[in-house]
Amino acid sequence: MNEAFKDLKERMRRLDALLESRGASEDVAFAQALSSLHRAARRGDRSREPTAELVTLLERAEGFGRRLA
Repeated sequence: MNEAFKDLKERMRRLDALLESRGASEDVAFAQALSSLHRAARRGDRSREPTAELVTLLERAEGFGRRLA
């Protein structure tokens, strides 16, 4: 696995933990953003750098996550 993709997956895990602790009903937009990120990550090529789309989705989900923290 590419190091940048590994970092992306770690950041996703932190967001998952935040969602789990708060509950999906706390912020539906955050849950939807994280779900979109997971779907895009499944399609991603782990041997290469994350695509711009994936990075954008991650940053969007992190933005929603900051509002909850």
